[in-house]
Amino acid sequence: MEISIRLATEADFAALNELRRQVNDLHVRGRPDIFRPGFGEKLQQHLQNYFHSDTNSAIAAEAEGCVVGFALVDFIRRPASPYNLPREFYHVAEIGVDPSFQRKGVATALLAYMKRDALARGFGRIELDVWSFNGSALAFYEAAGFHTYRRYMELALDEAPEKPAAART
Repeated sequence: MEISIRLATEADFAALNELRRQVNDLHVRGRPDIFRPGFGEKLQQHLQNYFHSDTNSAIAAEAEGCVVGFALVDFIRRPASPYNLPREFYHVAEIGVDPSFQRKGVATALLAYMKRDALARGFGRIELDVWSFNGSALAFYEAAGFHTYRRYMELALDEAPEKPAAART
């Protein structure tokens, strides 16, 4: 199967949003307490921000004459702050591959394109975040060489112990 990767255009709007809907549905199933069910108009229209922009891009993966994968990327350039040094990175905001094309090299081809694009834009790193319930995505990113450098944690207060284990006597 031949996979081609290119910048997406507005002509890809419906196909990209169908893939984005699939990703959204995965997130709703994984964390229904966080993600809104359905794929409403505002979420669909958010894609327009990725066309004709200097600060982000939409990328499409094609195979067998169809868009079968996508990535939405942001070009982050943060100035120094009292807390942090200046930072620049290529951020993968969204990525997805149609389930019938998963494990066929589409995500790998998207990542290869993003690596080249990030380097061409002067970025030295690609960053993304992934939900812990998404085991297949975690496995892919780790196999591709990504590593965890920051972790978000939560504590549901209805499940919290009164004292942390380290503080118990």
